Amino acid sequence: MTALAPPPPAAPEADAPPPPPPGGRRKLTPYWLLLPAILWLLVFFAVPMFFQASTSVQSGSSGEGYELTWHWANYTDAMSEYAEHFGRSIMYAAAATLLCLVIGYPLAYMIAFRAGRWRNVLLVMVIAPFFTSFLIRTLAWKHILSDGGPLVGALDALHLLDVTATLGMTEDDRLLATPLAVICGLTYNFLPFMILPLYSSLERINPALHEAAQDLYAKPATVFRKVTFPLSLPGVVAGTLLTFIPASGDYINAKLLGSPGEQMIGNAIQRQFLNVRDYPTAAAMSFLLMAAILIIVTVYIRRAGTEELV
Repeated sequence: MTALAPPPPAAPEADAPPPPPPGGRRKLTPYWLLLPAILWLLVFFAVPMFFQASTSVQSGSSGEGYELTWHWANYTDAMSEYAEHFGRSIMYAAAATLLCLVIGYPLAYMIAFRAGRWRNVLLVMVIAPFFTSFLIRTLAWKHILSDGGPLVGALDALHLLDVTATLGMTEDDRLLATPLAVICGLTYNFLPFMILPLYSSLERINPALHEAAQDLYAKPATVFRKVTFPLSLPGVVAGTLLTFIPASGDYINAKLLGSPGEQMIGNAIQRQFLNVRDYPTAAAMSFLLMAAILIIVTVYIRRAGTEELV
């Protein structure tokens, strides 16, 4: 009877992989990463909004102080007294947004599809105004549009304005202190906010789609209407929102370029808060402006068919 052969020696065990982290710690990792942003929003957004909401329903006077009395009449009084300011702000912001879209879309299209090696240079030129203070840029426009400024002189040389050396400019021939000046200032200051989202949306369009449309004998206008513009619609919506929302609450352009009798709601809030020191009315106007913008933006996004941006 033959003896059984001894079993072969066992192979050395390979190093075992490290155990996976505990499930609970893995689930909490995204929240730890979001914690700085959450704290920032709580401290600099939620808390100020809470105090502003509390201020909007207070009553009293600047001399004796204000106390929380749930005085909801502040909203109705602000709406009735400053309805014209609200309407003017929406109108100016809408006009400036439309001008930014008309000016910015061709420029963004050219940078995305035709700029070539000059693309980065043109993008730097678009954002270059941001290196200068918002106030300085608006003051520069005040000089450009002033009665003795270069633009008025050029229009006078072309006989587009009636400017006489003895009588000066008539009320109808002025450029400064008019709604046109305010809209021009808003358009210039917020134009980069329109161009950059448009460029980002246009730059992501696959050029093969344009070639396919041309292969199907589509004319350039048809290619733009059927392919380019629908695909760039998210950039159009984002650009109009980034332009319209800050322009609605702006007060620098109306203060420096507009007339005292045609101010925006931002000027009324600034005057109530800093000069009159009627803090409840100023806070109520701020909330009414936010509510109006929120309604307009929501309707606009849903009508544009881009509800995912909400």
